[in-house]
Parts: sequence; structure tokens; C-alpha cells
Amino acid sequence: MRINRLLHSLIHKGFLAGLIREEDTVYVRNRLLAVLDQDSYEEAGGVDMEMDIPDLLSAIALEALNLGIIEAGEEEVLTAELMDCFMPKPSEVNGQFRTLYAEDPIRATDYFYNLSRLSNYIQTKRIAQNVHYKVDSLYGELDITINLSKPEKDPAQIARERLLPKHDHRYPVCLLCVENEGYKGRWDHPGRAHHRMIRLGLGGEDWMLQYSPYVYYDEHCIILSEEHRPMEINREGFGRLLDFVDQFPYYFAGSNADLPIVGGSILSHDHYQGGRYEFAMARAGEEVTCPLTSHPSVRAAIVKWPMSVVRLSADEAGPLLDAADDILQGWRAYSDPSAGVFASTEGEPHNTITPIARKRYGRYELDLVLRNNRRSDEHPFGIFHPHEDVHHIKKENIGLIEVMGLAVLPARLKTELSLVENALHGDVEEAPVHHREWVREIREKRSEEITPDTSSSIVRDELGKKFSRVLEDAGVFKRTEEGMEAFRRFMAQFE
Repeated sequence: MRINRLLHSLIHKGFLAGLIREEDTVYVRNRLLAVLDQDSYEEAGGVDMEMDIPDLLSAIALEALNLGIIEAGEEEVLTAELMDCFMPKPSEVNGQFRTLYAEDPIRATDYFYNLSRLSNYIQTKRIAQNVHYKVDSLYGELDITINLSKPEKDPAQIARERLLPKHDHRYPVCLLCVENEGYKGRWDHPGRAHHRMIRLGLGGEDWMLQYSPYVYYDEHCIILSEEHRPMEINREGFGRLLDFVDQFPYYFAGSNADLPIVGGSILSHDHYQGGRYEFAMARAGEEVTCPLTSHPSVRAAIVKWPMSVVRLSADEAGPLLDAADDILQGWRAYSDPSAGVFASTEGEPHNTITPIARKRYGRYELDLVLRNNRRSDEHPFGIFHPHEDVHHIKKENIGLIEVMGLAVLPARLKTELSLVENALHGDVEEAPVHHREWVREIREKRSEEITPDTSSSIVRDELGKKFSRVLEDAGVFKRTEEGMEAFRRFMAQFE
């Protein structure tokens, strides 16, 4: 049977990848047969050397579907169970991680990252479909990603998810819960049989480290609370971020905000994101220094960035946490009608912060991005949210990753932008209706540059400018003379 040949190839590739040893092969074969509900095996000649592990898993899932072993929609659950046959237990993974960490933290995270990739927990084949490039902007080199590996979420859906009860009949309660480790999965929940987590202590609490199945940048990791509880921005959270970068000083760590519209995609489970990547915001310079009278050992500055960012740095974590908490509390209570900022309306709070921690040259650094989620009749999706005239490019919430300068754009754009390129040097009507005004704008200002050979690079460049606009829309204090004066007024209360 072809399925036997595919299993034989999968075992061989698992051996070559170092997931198993030679003496494990019979055991792993029998576990694979059990997953596929097969009680016999015929030796298959040869190995499909052209296929890698993700390809083999897809081929086995298709065979299983054709043979009636699984039903449509169960493919991901099956492939996760197959890979779990190659995986060490969580205690073994954590033991190896701790041993390597004692030698060199980078060796530990390299081990766990490679294991997550080889096990197909990180969806390397899907991620390879994403479009990713860099564009220059007024704020430095921005990252553009067209996400073909993960579906786009609607802001209203994200807001509804935050209101889900803390505990209900679902198991696991959410996609970030520790109970996902080893969970088989079901039609409405992805297979996690091959999933492993690293146990961490952060701020005196039990937290977990895992990598994102859909990595958007180098070593894109998720740091999650063992307890299922809502996202909350507070001093303790700032402390956990600094604790994390203390343990892994080559990683950054940041948190989405804790309010709908300006928050991330999962607000029901306290978690952070991190990784080994330098975003444009981290490279952005400081343009206005702000003295903090109560915190003389902490440097504070306004960052040259389209969103409103206060950068704090200090040699010690304690004074930095004191300063960050003062700014958080000051911002939560702050209103400035001239800038459209209201701390609350009708009892609903609007101000919060997106924090990002890192270590630079041995000093702690904490970027505090001021957020406000107020809506109006003119901007029902959010006043400090991508405005309607850029929704043809980006309508989703601006979360942590995009705050730092990496656009995660919907999959529809891959096809739509090709049509936009054709329309630039052809008929405007060739572009999708919602992009036609954009095509006219580009043609009007860059008509002399447009040719069939240049249209692709022009569209990429203009897409980068649109993303800059998206971030400017999300900025609370605008980058105008009046906006910067309003920003300085806010910071003056800490002098």
C-alpha cells in the first residue's frame, strides 16, 4: 500500500532529522499504525527522498482521507498525532532545555525552536507561502507581510471573544491554555498532540514558553500564563517582561494592550510575544527627551515613530518599573479634549498601553506605546484605528507586531495587488472596486515612472506608505506641531 511507503519515508526523515534513533524505528512505526487504525504493515521498498516531513504528512493525510480512515476536516488533527509519535514527553523536553540553558541560553532556545520546526508544530510549509518584503518609510525600514498561512480576524469577533466566561464547558478553554499540550484536537480546535511548552518562572508566577505555529519573524515566541485569565496591563506585567528579557537577553518581549480595538487577537488569556528580531520601532531614534523628576536614574524620551511611544531606559529594573507604572497610571486617567483623548466615556475606560521590553548594551529598555480605543460616529471602528480610507488595505486591529513596524496584511491582497499592478499601466477598471481610488492616486503622482516593468515595485512602495498611514491613524498624538505639543503636555506632568 502507498500509505506504508509514506510511513516508511516519514520514519526515515524523522531519523535523519534527529527526532528518533535507530532503535526507536519499530516502536514509532507501531505507534503510527495505531494512529491510522492499521493492524499490519508490509515492508515498503525505497524512500521518497524528494518529500520533506510536511509534504509526507500531507500525503499521508490525503491517503487516510481516501481510505476512509479520517473524514474531511480531520487532516490537521491526524498529522499532529502522527508527529507526536516522534516527540519526547514534556518533562524530557524541559529537562533538555534546562541542561542546555545552564551551558548557554541560546543553545536552549535553539534546541526548542528546531524541535518545534522539525515536529511541524511551526507550520513551515504554510509560512513559506507568505509574501514578505521591506520598504523604506519616514520612520525607517518597515516590514510588510501578506499573511497566507492564517485567516484574518474581524475586530468585532475579537471583542466578543474577550467577553467569553473565564471557565466554561470547552476544553481547552482557549488556544493558549496549557491544556493544549498534547491535546488531540477536534473540528473546531486544531490538533496539538505534538505541542510542547517550556516551563518558566516570571515574577514569581508559573508561565510557559512556546513558539508561534505561524511565525512572522525570527524565533517568534509566545509567553503565556499557566492560569487562564484576561489580559491586563499593569506594573506586575511590566516586571514579567523585564524578567523574561533578563533570562533571554537576546529576545524582546512585548504585550498587546488589554482593551478591545487596540488589543490583540486573544484578550481572554494573559500572554506576551517575543522573539529574536529587531523591528523598525526598536531602531527608531529618540527625538524629545523628557525629564522624570521622581525617577532621576531613568531616561525618558519620545520616539520618532508614527504611534505615540515613550521610551524608558535604566541600569536597574526597579526604578524603571516605578517610572513605567507612574506613566501607565497617569495615562489611564489622562484626558485632553483638544487631542481627542478622553480617559473614559459613560464609565468605559479608553486609555491603555502596549509595552515592549528589551535589553540594549546591558541596560533595560521599555517602550510604552500609548493607546486609546474610543469610537465615534465618524470612525465607528475606532478613532485611533486604521481609518476607513485605508480599510482596502488593513481593517484589523493594530496589535503588538504591527505597532513595532511589521504589517500583517490579509491574504486577499496577494491576488488583489496583482490586479492593481495591471491597472496601473492599463485600465483602472481592472483593479478591484475598493482599490480603484488608490490606483488613481498612484497614477496621478507617479505617472512618469509607471511601466509594466516598474508597476510591481511601485505598488510595494505605495503599500508601505499605506502602512505608515495605518500606524499614523493609530497614533494618539499626531505627528503635527499641535500633536507633538499635546504629547509634551502629557509628559510634562512627570517633570
